[in-house]
Amino acid sequence: MRSGRSDKPLWQRCRRLVDGLDLPTPFAMDEFIGRLARTRGRPIDLMPVAARPHLPCGLLVTTDRADRILYPADTTPLHQQHIQLHEVAHLLCGHHETSPAASSAATVLLPHLPASLVQRVLGRTVYTEPQEEEAELVASLILHRAAELDRADAARRASTGPEEARLRSLFGSPEQRVPGRRVARRRSWRA
Repeated sequence: MRSGRSDKPLWQRCRRLVDGLDLPTPFAMDEFIGRLARTRGRPIDLMPVAARPHLPCGLLVTTDRADRILYPADTTPLHQQHIQLHEVAHLLCGHHETSPAASSAATVLLPHLPASLVQRVLGRTVYTEPQEEEAELVASLILHRAAELDRADAARRASTGPEEARLRSLFGSPEQRVPGRRVARRRSWRA
């Protein structure tokens, strides 16, 4: 990725985009994709495929009815997750609306899908193109933010001792109390 002053607007734009996402805690790809699909108002399908030489490792196929993210089934789960997030980033950044269709890749990977239904196909092939740089940055920022949220959640849970957890389960946390409702206090009588 380029470095210098020209990258500052890109970083700021990508950071704002990622900060506005509803990420599940702990992070789970299926839940994140489900939330994003509901927000977009259209399905997003994750489709594992056998990796093929000379084809991109990830592919975004946008049809009239759904978005499909194809990723290699024969790589590590961490690599699959990054590829999926990279393709999600193309959706979030609107690249699917401006990129020309690469129908040959779609024909090879989705032979059952009529070419007339495929609006856009985006594949990762060249990492120096601005859209690819932006998608890589957004994918990395999503993973970074998800890790931060997971660490904060784990720290919050760890700071809650067993006594506090028991009291919260019995009486609820302050956030769960009904405003304006008084909580009766018991007096302790000691001899």
